[in-house]
Amino acid sequence: MKDNLLCQQMKAQPCDCRVIAVSSGKGGVGKTSLSANLAICLAAKGMRVTLFDADMGLANLDLVMNIHSRYNLSHLLSGQKTIEEIICPGPCGVDVVCGANGLEQLADLTQFERERLVSELEKLHDASDVLIIDTGAGIQKTVVSFCLSASSVMVVTTSEPTAITDAYAMIKVLAANKYQGMINLVVNMAASVAEGKKVYRQISSVAMKFLQQPVYDGGVVLKDDAVSASIKARKPVVLGYPRSKASRAIMMMASRFSSTYGKTTEKRGFFRKVVSRFF
Repeated sequence: MKDNLLCQQMKAQPCDCRVIAVSSGKGGVGKTSLSANLAICLAAKGMRVTLFDADMGLANLDLVMNIHSRYNLSHLLSGQKTIEEIICPGPCGVDVVCGANGLEQLADLTQFERERLVSELEKLHDASDVLIIDTGAGIQKTVVSFCLSASSVMVVTTSEPTAITDAYAMIKVLAANKYQGMINLVVNMAASVAEGKKVYRQISSVAMKFLQQPVYDGGVVLKDDAVSASIKARKPVVLGYPRSKASRAIMMMASRFSSTYGKTTEKRGFFRKVVSRFF
């Protein structure tokens, strides 16, 4: 993919790491595709980006990114491989950690094994400017643990009533746990920008009124046939269809992020926080 314009941009100087947890109240809202494409756009802007598949129920970043990995997170959990050995090179220099079922194994690890695991995972933080965590859908313990430990959370929804309800449920859980980071709402597959903005205002106003929780506008991605075509082709839409409506929206999202980069960074200890929440 070196011939792609996105991959030819110059690399910037390394900065402190910012951790973004991308989550959703329900499945099927395009969370993983958004995570992958956002990671590629940020890498194209010169950032060192690591994409971590934390969806323990349906890990499929490898399919979306069209990468083939012999090893995944389960091999790290078992102690068979180091973090360097399970990282896969993705498009535009994105480092990808493929997920696997069974993060609940953490509950069975000894203190020594947990310390070794944390030590390995923290290497991702040290080697990245941006660490994007593609969490599972829903509000189960594994998902919430990653979100609460991150610098910021990107909640993805669509305009469907069930998706809106479930997105609000995620925001409610974060507020109940006194989450201190920034919550951004992304409305995906919107029929129009106006529809997407309406959904954002609806959720943010209710969250502020009943939870006293600010929710920021993460952007609107329009419904686009190019996304479906790219998924079938196993090629991220920003690479396969860089001029599509969806690609332009995600590129704009990446530009806004890079312009504010450095204002919210996460000190080393993200994965230690995640692991500690299991006990």
